[in-house]
Amino acid sequence: MAVAIITGASKGLGRALAEVLAARGWDLVLDARGPEGLREAAEGLEKYGTRVRALPGDVTDPGHRAELVGAARGLGGLGLLVNNAGVLGAEPLVPLDRHALDAFRAALEVNVVAPLGLLQEALPLLRSSPDGAVVNVSSDAAVEAYRTWGAYGATKAALDQLSAVLAVEEPELRVWWVDPGGMRTDMLAAAEPEEDLSVTPAPADVAPAFLRLLDRRPASGRYTADALLEAR
Repeated sequence: MAVAIITGASKGLGRALAEVLAARGWDLVLDARGPEGLREAAEGLEKYGTRVRALPGDVTDPGHRAELVGAARGLGGLGLLVNNAGVLGAEPLVPLDRHALDAFRAALEVNVVAPLGLLQEALPLLRSSPDGAVVNVSSDAAVEAYRTWGAYGATKAALDQLSAVLAVEEPELRVWWVDPGGMRTDMLAAAEPEEDLSVTPAPADVAPAFLRLLDRRPASGRYTADALLEAR
């Protein structure tokens, strides 16, 4: 069985990705900070009969990252690493002139430093997989100038650049950094509490875009969920 690590898997896009991968028969190592939500997410996957290791913890903790990779090794290896866990830095979002620097540093740790640390831990397993792949979840805020999204967008722009360089340095892997677009998630609701999200896609509507990557294995690069879902 193929094995994937998904961070931030207790809700939102991470949970939706766990669902579609489990339905495909993938064994999973799941991470989230909240143990109760993570346990519920893992229990919801039991119907698929796949092996699931749910490990609550903080991705900024090197010991926790090592535990995630060790769990994947115990399941037989690692074919896919999904760096999905992320934080806004400020809730609700605020303009740059009022953004607390400590909050920005915390967002950099979660959104940039932790994915790189987990990648470094996981690379030996990914390199030994015949179809090793990395998915780094990006945002349109990484490439567009939206008011109040500057600090968060900067972290995602940094993650995009790390992804691009990784693709050059690890040509045998597939490295995809993916903008999922706006989704009806707790994170977006926290970012802009006054925004009406009733017509915004749910994470379950977006998750199939990531399956397109796994099915077609396009070249390493930046992709949007909209374009992947529209492609035939």
